[in-house]
Amino acid sequence: MNTGAPAHTHRPRGEALWRPGNGACVGCGMSLGLQWLDQALDEVRPYMIVPASCAVVTPGSHPNTAFGVPMVASTFASSAAVATGVSRIAKLNGETDPIVCWAGDGGTYDIGMATLSAAAERNEDVIYFCYDNEIYGNTGGQRSSATLPGAKTTTTPIGKREPKKDIMAIMAAHRVPYAATLSLGHRDDFMRKMQTALRIAGFRFLVMLSPCPAGWKSDPAEGIDLARAAVDSGLFPLYEVFDGMRYRINARPDGTPLTDYTSRQGRFKSKSLDVKAMEAAITEQWAYLEGMEQVFPAAGTDAPID
Repeated sequence: MNTGAPAHTHRPRGEALWRPGNGACVGCGMSLGLQWLDQALDEVRPYMIVPASCAVVTPGSHPNTAFGVPMVASTFASSAAVATGVSRIAKLNGETDPIVCWAGDGGTYDIGMATLSAAAERNEDVIYFCYDNEIYGNTGGQRSSATLPGAKTTTTPIGKREPKKDIMAIMAAHRVPYAATLSLGHRDDFMRKMQTALRIAGFRFLVMLSPCPAGWKSDPAEGIDLARAAVDSGLFPLYEVFDGMRYRINARPDGTPLTDYTSRQGRFKSKSLDVKAMEAAITEQWAYLEGMEQVFPAAGTDAPID
């Protein structure tokens, strides 16, 4: 980034953010998410900050990287801190290009939590995007605090016992300007939320459920259907939180059984899986979200999806 650079930088027409030829697995939700991010940006050139993750190894090494935009590979714990530095220098240079952290759940829920919290508390001008595949996918599929209870991983061979960390509640507690959940089964909602994040200044947090056929032991062709089933069963709510207080629910459960989601993944073939307990937790979470939306509704004209 040179002093005197143009205030807004566009990529050459046809230059993809995420190029073909990358090493992502077939059916990788992270890879599809990058393609949709590219489309949402509409040729605007972001600066990408990517910590240790599948997203930092599958592109390949310089000069043959699959990233078609400037990218900094950070340590596991420091992506939000690095993004802070890039954002502040960009402002000194008069640039307005978006600064995007692209991190997995390991680098967000766990190892990167300290710098994530610090950047959110300072309200740094950064878009933090977590693609959540609920495991440490890059290092063999260990459990993270995003792993669902009952799911088998290499470090929880009989199934994880603890519930999944509520990262959205944590980010809402930081009073960030915008936090939202995304689903690869709901493209229009995904694109609208990306556009919303691009219009808002300050710290924006987006978390996307990211199907991982290798870790989930699922059919690569079923990733989109699984993402949709997670939303329709109520397991992965689609909603937005503005300024940490105002809630908007974007989709409600349609009665799809939770087993329609769990039965198609080998990771849930464990004796510790308790579907009834998961359904009770889903009911409790939805009571909370409905209550927050009723008491603290988000203003605006953006219509929720069906």
